[in-house]
Amino acid sequence: MKDFKNVHLIKNPLIEHKLTIMRMKETSEKDFRENLEEISMLMTCEVAKNFDTREIEIETPIKKCTAKILDEKNFVIVPILRAGLGMSVGVLKMLPKASVGHIGLYRDEKTFKPVEYYSKMPPNLPQKILIVTDPMLATGGSCVAALEMLKEKGAKKIFLMNLLAAPIGIETVATAHPDVEIYTTAIDEGLNERAYIVPGLGDAGDRIFGTL
Repeated sequence: MKDFKNVHLIKNPLIEHKLTIMRMKETSEKDFRENLEEISMLMTCEVAKNFDTREIEIETPIKKCTAKILDEKNFVIVPILRAGLGMSVGVLKMLPKASVGHIGLYRDEKTFKPVEYYSKMPPNLPQKILIVTDPMLATGGSCVAALEMLKEKGAKKIFLMNLLAAPIGIETVATAHPDVEIYTTAIDEGLNERAYIVPGLGDAGDRIFGTL
């Protein structure tokens, strides 16, 4: 696979441990959701290394001082429905004052191409920092479509968070959107005939919501 400057593979023993639990077919919906939420929180810490802070004056129990804060209201979390909701919960816990937009896409089971069915975004999108969440970066079609939709609405600074990625998905998104920073915790072997990531963890949406 080509080396893309906008692709970041997060290596962290705690994330690897939790991801292993998520991959196991016997893992319950509850444990799957909880581990996804926790990994998403840890991933947010990595993405946050790109964020600017500003200084304010505060008073501790000891004395006044200057300290750094994020402008949380400048952030918009955008889950790609429906599986992206599972990751957005963890991101929102780390940035509780952020707004949340939604993009509804589903994959046509015959063509594997994304079909849009819903979109709702907060105002002033061009001034916001967007964090788009989708657990599985498989063919890359859904993510490319979602990013195009957001840019058409004026979004300028976008980060994409994917739990797992296939090489073809990374190449597709990184090539189509070189200005978008992509974060993932694992790059798997590839895709099977149904365009599922191998070895992957199955259908993330089904495992999150118990619709197997």
